[in-house]
Amino acid sequence: MNKNSKELLTAQPLQILIKLSLPAILGMIVIGLYPLMDGIFAGQILSERAMTAVGIATPFTYINTGIATLIGVGSASLLSRAIGEGNQRTIDKVMGNLCFWILLLSAIVTVLGILFCQQLLAVFGAKGELLNLSVRYLRIIFLGSVFVNFAQAANMVMRGEGLMKRAMLIMAMGAGINISLDPILMILLKEHGVEGAAIATVTAQFVQAIVTLWYFKKKSEVVKIGLIRRENEIAGEMFSVGVSAMLMQVLTIIQQSFLYSQAFRYGGETSATIMAATLRIQAFSFIPLWGMSQGLQPAIGANFGAKQYDRVKKIFNVFTISSIVLAACFWLPAEAFAKPVLKLFGLSDETLLLAVPSFRTMYSIFIVYGVMIMTMTFFQAIGDGKTAGILVMLRQIILFIPSVILLPLIVGTHSLWYVLPIVDGIVVLLGIQRYFATVGKMK
Repeated sequence: MNKNSKELLTAQPLQILIKLSLPAILGMIVIGLYPLMDGIFAGQILSERAMTAVGIATPFTYINTGIATLIGVGSASLLSRAIGEGNQRTIDKVMGNLCFWILLLSAIVTVLGILFCQQLLAVFGAKGELLNLSVRYLRIIFLGSVFVNFAQAANMVMRGEGLMKRAMLIMAMGAGINISLDPILMILLKEHGVEGAAIATVTAQFVQAIVTLWYFKKKSEVVKIGLIRRENEIAGEMFSVGVSAMLMQVLTIIQQSFLYSQAFRYGGETSATIMAATLRIQAFSFIPLWGMSQGLQPAIGANFGAKQYDRVKKIFNVFTISSIVLAACFWLPAEAFAKPVLKLFGLSDETLLLAVPSFRTMYSIFIVYGVMIMTMTFFQAIGDGKTAGILVMLRQIILFIPSVILLPLIVGTHSLWYVLPIVDGIVVLLGIQRYFATVGKMK
């Protein structure tokens, strides 16, 4: 057990938050810059339609993110608890098992994604040139599936090892490459500018994957890449824990497909453009909260594995309160300066008149989203993938789909922008209830 791992079991909760979450927050913000800058540069350099096309394609990139999260969160949870228990046998198997599943699932996604991406994108209601631009962008993204999946999943294991700063620096390097290449390739490729945005992203992910591979082969003190093979002993638990985190990513595709299709239905391409900009801002605002949760996961997992339940509760409380403060740092400026923020995406003045009130409505309860993220991460960290999965299903399927279909029909088309605040508010309350029920049983 290295120094970083020992600190998970002994340091004060606030110290853990500062040491683990600050680098993780910065690192996740860096990750969030990939799609955000693709959208901003597409809107500013190419056109409003190009921005919309990239926005429509982006939810399907969550297929890769979902795979990386499934394998990465599951592996990191196993690792942090194994560190707490002193289980070297499990520690030695984590990375070989991770690589096996990343290679297998990435190959499947690449082939199927390239073959069927046009059919997938048509589900959103995109047609004509908008659909063509989206397909051109997404096919290149799918070609880089193995790079993004390995880089992100292995980065989560690095954070599970307690090395938040190192994980952040590797992600920052990748984002820097992407942001630098985006405008260059868009300008050079001109009418093929959307392909330029995709090439910039894949190139950055490739470099990040190579550096991450080198770290686990040569530098890691705790976790090494040994024999690449399926480890039946740990694979089942890895999937059971990681599936809830994966669902939050993958089910976003279903969630956003309904939002885009309803936007096209009730407001045409203008409403879809507003939805694309709004979802990009909201997704970027989510990123720091996910970063904080990456600090929470190893801290909760290690202390739960060591049966230090009082520390589990204290750590969770500190992280949850801090998540509200962090969410407010994004929520307040975005609500106050909605127009200039939305204008970054190249929206016309006419579109902005409709966009500002719609954005403010959808973004209205973002301040409590940190509570939702911390609660789900808590259940993942203690190995209770079932409860985390139920909360995700409620948020993105069970409560969401009836609401997004029925509310516009019953209340009016403007209610489309109220669906997420209503559903997410309910899930926050349910998550809090389940947390208190669970910790009440810890003795």
